[in-house]
Amino acid sequence: MYRLYWAPSTGAFAPDVVLTLTGAPFERQRVDYDGKEHQGAAYRKLNPMGQIPLLQLPDGAAITESAAMVLHLVERFPEAKLAPAAGSTARAVFDRWLVFLAVNVYGAILRWYYSERFTTDPAGAEGVRQAADRDLERLFAILEAQLDPGPFLLGEAFGAADIYLMMLVDWYPPARALPRVGRLCAGLKEEPRIAEVRKLYQLD
Repeated sequence: MYRLYWAPSTGAFAPDVVLTLTGAPFERQRVDYDGKEHQGAAYRKLNPMGQIPLLQLPDGAAITESAAMVLHLVERFPEAKLAPAAGSTARAVFDRWLVFLAVNVYGAILRWYYSERFTTDPAGAEGVRQAADRDLERLFAILEAQLDPGPFLLGEAFGAADIYLMMLVDWYPPARALPRVGRLCAGLKEEPRIAEVRKLYQLD
């Protein structure tokens, strides 16, 4: 059985939704973020980075990085149809957008929220945040264009990359004002299984 180490307002949300939609048996192991459990020795044995989430596979192996978890799960459970077939052109496009989200958008959001971590000069934090805001405006404009005509990143086919996008929009509310991005996220919130996971993660 899969075990997902999670906490509210973390990147565990996307793999949690993917696991839920696949119907795979899994259990959630909540990590006490406020109590810094993720920085403790026991957790760091599983994830030396001390980050949440962490996904323990049925054979006991542990993987980090939310996008890597999503990629593993869509390949492990192809019948859920959360990604195009491996090796296809459509799959290459899917992979491209998932990595775009994980590397570019996720990274910019971290700079937006935690700007002080990205400079050794305390006076420079505001500049880091402003640059992140600029980058996010540009990145979400690219995503908005990709959703034309939509309604999903891959056109008519819903997939796990759309779940990942919704997670990032939750963290960067200004993106909700974009018509196609906002419409996509609003629609996904209506899916009952996704809505239940959103409640668990204390999302609106």
